[in-house]
Amino acid sequence: MSKRSSWSIPYFIFMVVFVVLPLILIVMYAFQDGSGHFTLANVTRFFSDKDSLSTFALSIEVALENTLLCILLGYPAAWILANKDLNRSAVTVMLFIMPMWINALMRTLATAELFNVMGFTLGKGTLLFGMVYDYIPFMIYPIYNTLQKMDASYAEAAQDLGATPWQVFWKVTVPLSKPGIMSGVLMVFMPTVSTFAISEFLTNNKIKLFGTIIQENINSSMWNYGAALALIMLIIIGLSSFLGGNEQAEAEGGLI
Repeated sequence: MSKRSSWSIPYFIFMVVFVVLPLILIVMYAFQDGSGHFTLANVTRFFSDKDSLSTFALSIEVALENTLLCILLGYPAAWILANKDLNRSAVTVMLFIMPMWINALMRTLATAELFNVMGFTLGKGTLLFGMVYDYIPFMIYPIYNTLQKMDASYAEAAQDLGATPWQVFWKVTVPLSKPGIMSGVLMVFMPTVSTFAISEFLTNNKIKLFGTIIQENINSSMWNYGAALALIMLIIIGLSSFLGGNEQAEAEGGLI
């Protein structure tokens, strides 16, 4: 333990037990049948199962709508928080952080109960409301951090060259805040696709997302097909992270 590298051993063990091993088990179960023999049937079943494909398409649709709503609502909030003329108190920032201190499941249950008390019919509208409520902080803070670190001289130079406030916003502020937007999109889009608790409680299980069918297969002891669906989800998330990471790196490189 005298070497500094020895302190990484507990983290290495944690990664192996709780990250690497579960991923290996998912891959093993995904390519096995009930008898433990190798098969591709679990993966090919997804592409021939109309219910799974329609649920997947709905999940992508809901994730895109939720991400778009979070951008439309989160960007102005982040811009106001980062603007020293409009926000001079750290208390405002704390107000956006405080809901994140409450467990997401408790927030979802409370939101569902509010809709029931007010007599709203649970459906896609309540689902999107709950998702925006749960995920909008993950859109606001990456954008806020990017805007806060932005060099104000860019906007001042644009104003000196005759640009209107609207032109400064669209041609200077928005392009320079692209890394924050991309981070926010990844942090909102990917969890939305794989979630199941929010759709279950805010729609009374009327709307099923991709995470729901994975949960149902696992709960029904259909481990192999459930693992195949989870593997497909992991691949999609990995590709989204890779492509989003490349675009973010290019955007950051353009600022230099």
